[in-house]
Amino acid sequence: MFDISQLRCFVAVAEELHFGRAAQRLNMTQPPLSRQVQLLEHIIQATLLERTSRSVRLTAAGRSFLPEAKRILKLAESAAEVARRISQGKIGSIKIGYTAVTAYSFLPRLVTACRVRMPEIDLSLKEMVSGEQIEALSTGQIDVALLRPPVQRPEFESAKVASESLLAAIPENNELARQRVIDLAVFDKQPFIMYSPHESRYFHDLLVSQFSRAQILPRYVQHLGQIHSIMALVRAGLGCGIVPESAASLHFEGVVLKPLKLAEPTDVELFVVWRRDTDHPLVPALVDIAKSLKDA
Repeated sequence: MFDISQLRCFVAVAEELHFGRAAQRLNMTQPPLSRQVQLLEHIIQATLLERTSRSVRLTAAGRSFLPEAKRILKLAESAAEVARRISQGKIGSIKIGYTAVTAYSFLPRLVTACRVRMPEIDLSLKEMVSGEQIEALSTGQIDVALLRPPVQRPEFESAKVASESLLAAIPENNELARQRVIDLAVFDKQPFIMYSPHESRYFHDLLVSQFSRAQILPRYVQHLGQIHSIMALVRAGLGCGIVPESAASLHFEGVVLKPLKLAEPTDVELFVVWRRDTDHPLVPALVDIAKSLKDA
């Protein structure tokens, strides 16, 4: 099979119709140029150029082969450019896992920043709870995860990219809705919409720890995995709840969000996580963008 250098030599001679000018154009001497063209003709078993001491012209086979040779060279150059840009993190695709609450605030900002700084990158977004993201990252189903701590796997790297306060979610007709700040103690023995220990382990354990420190025990009427579901049941009047600050972007009518006085001040944290051994060229760029949004 012929190679790219042989095609490049043939195209130069075919366009110049002169071996000397073609050799000069390719920054080589004439003998090796002639040899490359001869090898090409031998490989394809066709005479492409008619040579005399005074002229060079294309044969019928040469005229037919020229546009195809140019097309192959163009494809080769295009393939090389694509590979180069992918290796430089300028084009390609990347799979990002994220928790549902991340979509309320941080994820939209991350996507917007990526579209500005990496406009030719395709983002594939997959909503998963944190535990699912850990497994998906391990098996290569996603390249980067946006999840809640802790991240205690030695094969992963991580960086905190966001933190936010917790707020009390109160039905608007509840007398607590008139208070400026809600003390955690008011939830003792009161109906409360709690997080599922399976689907929302991070938020469940965080609130259980806070209630334990304050020595209170709400009356859990439901255990749910999604913040918007908790807000919906609060609106229905089934009880109160506690949600991250970003839940305010949901604009649930009938629900009032109030600052919360906790037994121990605690912020909800979000981490970007990636495999330590990743060779994906886009991961470093995306991680840098995510970290740049931390204080934005």
